Amino acid sequence: MAKKILVTGANGQLGRAICELYTGNPEVEIIKTDVAELDITDVAATVAMIEEVKPYAIINCAAHTNVNACETDVDNAYKINAIGPRNLSIAAAKTGAKMVHVSTDYVFEGNGTVPYTEFDDTNPLGMYGKTKLEGEKFVQQFTDKFFIIRTAWLYGDGKNFVKTMLKLSETNDEVKVVGDQIGSPTSTKVLADIINELIFTENYGIFHGTCEGFCSWADFTEEIFRLAGKKTKVKHITTEEFPTPAKRPAYSVLDNYMLKLTTGYTAPDWKEAIKEYIETGWHLK
Repeated sequence: MAKKILVTGANGQLGRAICELYTGNPEVEIIKTDVAELDITDVAATVAMIEEVKPYAIINCAAHTNVNACETDVDNAYKINAIGPRNLSIAAAKTGAKMVHVSTDYVFEGNGTVPYTEFDDTNPLGMYGKTKLEGEKFVQQFTDKFFIIRTAWLYGDGKNFVKTMLKLSETNDEVKVVGDQIGSPTSTKVLADIINELIFTENYGIFHGTCEGFCSWADFTEEIFRLAGKKTKVKHITTEEFPTPAKRPAYSVLDNYMLKLTTGYTAPDWKEAIKEYIETGWHLK
C-alpha cells in the first residue's frame, strides 16, 4: 500500500517541488493541502483532518514568508509560523505520523564568518526568524518523530528572486543588488531531494538543507544573468543603501553538517543548481 504524505502549503514553491518529485511514484500518495483545504492555525480542524487521512508523514511547507510584513503582521506570523507547526505536531503525535517541518536560516543572527551548523546557538534578528524558531520549538515539544530542516534563499516554481531579477533585466541596463549579505541559494528541487533522503528513515532531528557553497545576492544575480544570456550589469550596493523594515542576517550560510554526519548525502553546489534551473527552462514556468 502506498504511503500517504500530507503536504501543507502544496501550492507554494517547495510544495510544488515535493509533489512533482513523487508524481508517478506508486509507493507514495500525496495529499495536497493549502489554506483552502486546511487551516493549520486551527488545532481542532488540523487534528480532525490528520486523524481522517492517517498519513505516514506530514511535510509542512506552509509559512508566513514575507519577512518585512512579519514585523507588523505579528499575530499572523505567530499563528502560521509557530502555532501551525504546533498543531500539526500535536496531530502527528496523535496518529503516529512523521513530522517534517521546514525552517529557515533567519533563526541565526548572521554576524559570523563561518557557516552555521545545527549545533550553533540561534538568535533571530526579526519577527520572521523569531516566529519560525518558536515553530521549531513547538515541533520538538509536541512530537518525537520529527525532521526540522532549515533552508535558505529558496527558488523554484513560483514567485522568487531569480524570476524577479530576470524580469528586471528585460527593462534595465543595470540593476542594483545587495552585495554584503552572504548565503546559499537553494533550489526547491534540491530541498525536496533532502527531504526524501530523510523522510523514510528514523534519522530524526534538526538538519540544515541548502545547496553547497555561498555567494552574495549580487553575485547570485550575475550568475543568473550569465546563464540566461542577459547583458544587464549588476551594481553591488550595501544593505544600508537598500533599507528594509526587517533586518537581514549579513552572513547566514548553513553547513549541512548533520546530513554529513548521519548520511552519505551531499547537496549540489549552488552554481550547479541554478544552471539546471535556467538551462531546463524551469524559470519560465
